Amino acid sequence: MFISNIAEGLTRGVESVTDTMSETFFEPAIRLGVTGLSRAGKTVFITSLVANLMNRARMQGLAAVAEGRIAAAYLQPQPDDTLPRFDFEQHLAALTGPEPHWPDSTRSVSELRLSLRVRPAGLLAGLQGPRTVHLDIVDYPGEWLLDLVLLEKDYATWSAEVLDRIAAREGAQDYLRLAAKTEVAEELEEPKAQALAASYTAYLQSAREAGLSDCTPGRFLLPGDLAGSPVLTFAPLSRPERTPRKSLWREMERRFEAYKARVVQPFFRDHFARIDRQIVLVDALGAIHNGPQAVEDMRRAMAEILGAFRPGRNAFLTRLLMGRRVEKILFAATKSDHLHHKQHGRLTAIIEALMRDARNRADFAGAETAGMAIAALRATTEETITHNGAPLDCVRGTLLDTGRRAAFYPGELPKDPAQLLTAARDGAERWLNADYEIMRFAPAPLTLRPNEGPPHIRLGRAAQFLIGDRL
Repeated sequence: MFISNIAEGLTRGVESVTDTMSETFFEPAIRLGVTGLSRAGKTVFITSLVANLMNRARMQGLAAVAEGRIAAAYLQPQPDDTLPRFDFEQHLAALTGPEPHWPDSTRSVSELRLSLRVRPAGLLAGLQGPRTVHLDIVDYPGEWLLDLVLLEKDYATWSAEVLDRIAAREGAQDYLRLAAKTEVAEELEEPKAQALAASYTAYLQSAREAGLSDCTPGRFLLPGDLAGSPVLTFAPLSRPERTPRKSLWREMERRFEAYKARVVQPFFRDHFARIDRQIVLVDALGAIHNGPQAVEDMRRAMAEILGAFRPGRNAFLTRLLMGRRVEKILFAATKSDHLHHKQHGRLTAIIEALMRDARNRADFAGAETAGMAIAALRATTEETITHNGAPLDCVRGTLLDTGRRAAFYPGELPKDPAQLLTAARDGAERWLNADYEIMRFAPAPLTLRPNEGPPHIRLGRAAQFLIGDRL
């Protein structure tokens, strides 16, 4: 086993060096990871990004477009034959068809290659013809991203942290009562293990519905073909004084380690560790609506996650000989079309403050990071109405639940993000001086002119930060 692991590692190393040399000297490829937590809009972001790079009239925020240097953009088969293709055409049809609707959310890893024919800029413009740059977009569920934090923890540590974190949560009480009455030092009985895992999974589902972010292990929520397997049949438990062989505790511990080795590590090795650029989509407005606990939970989760990115600056020889490291990370607050543009600056300030711990870790390691408020697909229009004799800046759209057109005012975000983050860190149960509402809007019917992609907010600027330097 040890020799086979070495051989496999050497083979992967040779393949990585070969791929890197080919990309460096001939047709460079940018591997862009797209992730975020549940309902952050990963599928919509990728669909709109690709559609707007193929029809670029709305992408003036990307310098290569503004300068007229992208001659063509076209889809090609993705380089990894073992990954499903991101279903761009179906998702685009859902968003732009005669009865537009939101596409299904991400449930597994997928990939899409968009190739760009780019004319050189500056002094090279007259000496070289267009070159091809490949953009390989890797889409993966945010729930799986959270699992990378588990690689540095053992079962006892993870259990203690989870039990401490969920002790006061209403949705966790059924599981906590079941765990408390279970004799974990006694010999394993499979029905008991299954009952614990099922109860803990039910808690995770309720936590996700409540807008919480720390829902690990992520495959419990998206099990796929692992559903019912022992590798997904464990749960956090208090460590007993004795942990004899064949006890429930020892078996839970073994399954936790198997989950890391057979589920998390292959994902990290095969997909995550090969990423050059990363965008982390965050539904900050949804967290604010759900209250201080959800905001603090999101801040803590994102700070922990960043350690798995291996951030740092790619030098030429580093890329050629040592493999890739994440160069740029963008934290993007999505759904900014739910706010009037006058509040977009405040949303950007909140996302920057919310992610400060995570950004500091990335900046220290050499990666370039940024925060931004975006909407990959604009579903609303802006208008100002008069309310109690005063102007009120609103957005108008089609409500997802009723299909009715309505104007909506979500509340005013604070000028100082500390008003939110301090309450969140202090464990407040609700916001002291304000309530922040959020509505669920359906995508609006579109009439697109030639060379126009779907309407958006700052998608071009996001693309400029992520890939502009490579074009």
